[in-house]
Amino acid sequence: MEKDVYILAIESSCDETSVAVVKNGREVLSNVVSSQIDIHKLYGGVVPEIASRNHVINIDGVCEEALSRAKVDIEKIDAIAVTYGAGLLGALIVGVNFAKALSYRLKKPLIAVNHIEGHIAANYIAHSDLEPPFACLIVSGGHTALCKMETYTRRVLIGTTVDDAIGEAFDKVARECGLEYPGGPNVDRLTKEGKKCINFVVKPHEKLKDFNFSYSGLKTAVINYLHNKKQRGEEVNIADVCRSFEEEAVDQVVYKSIEACKKFGLKTLVLAGGVSANSFLREGAEREGKKAGVKVLYPEVGLCTDNAAMIGSAAYFCFIEGKNIASNLTLAPKANVDL
Repeated sequence: MEKDVYILAIESSCDETSVAVVKNGREVLSNVVSSQIDIHKLYGGVVPEIASRNHVINIDGVCEEALSRAKVDIEKIDAIAVTYGAGLLGALIVGVNFAKALSYRLKKPLIAVNHIEGHIAANYIAHSDLEPPFACLIVSGGHTALCKMETYTRRVLIGTTVDDAIGEAFDKVARECGLEYPGGPNVDRLTKEGKKCINFVVKPHEKLKDFNFSYSGLKTAVINYLHNKKQRGEEVNIADVCRSFEEEAVDQVVYKSIEACKKFGLKTLVLAGGVSANSFLREGAEREGKKAGVKVLYPEVGLCTDNAAMIGSAAYFCFIEGKNIASNLTLAPKANVDL
């Protein structure tokens, strides 16, 4: 498009209230995130009702700050984008209703964005020359999936989890290890201090001959190991547990992703989702990708976690193709959406 396109994007799917202004899908003019981590840390995880209440309190001020930082008048905005799913329903309602009101008042199109599409699009911000086709590994608290991006707005699912998501396994293991919320980063930190000396589940991906994933067995094996040690009164080296768990968890997604790239003739693998911030995953993917001639890309850590900039990027490509334009009064949030 010859004209610059400005998207005002809103993200409120979990415990981050975020509003961003994105220009032409790649340039982030502002990306304001109001985090509730310190609040939910008191409870060991996200409390949906508290998250929703804080979105209501924060969203108006976060929007004003995003526009101020971007130095863009609200009338210059071409479209409003919002995460409509998946996520916590009460939290999504706040963002969707705020976006609908803005769209109606400004008489601007409303673009409904799948949260997972946003995570994928974070890579378009981080890598200005990234273009489909490529393979994308989506790793988060709710998803573990592998897809082929055929265009900016069309993808084909190659594999997904048959039980638990990798991020859920990280969170459960962290809790059992006595690590505070959010668990994933703390497991990753301790991994660097431990050694691989415990075999929990031997290469579970070899039992699944397709490109699907499984984390229930690994998660349960770690929990059982910790419980058995506690019952026998034996000392546990938590760093070694974290290192042993993380190696097995990461080995599965890296192996499957590189094999998928080989099978489908894809030379680029993109990581997306909160777990893509994991240092062990990044190092493993780059190492195995180099062996296979596959380029591995991922966003900066700040774009891996929930944020509105990634929603604005995904919305831009929908906007220029005329896709996912919602009726500004009838869009409804969804706790679950298809990958």
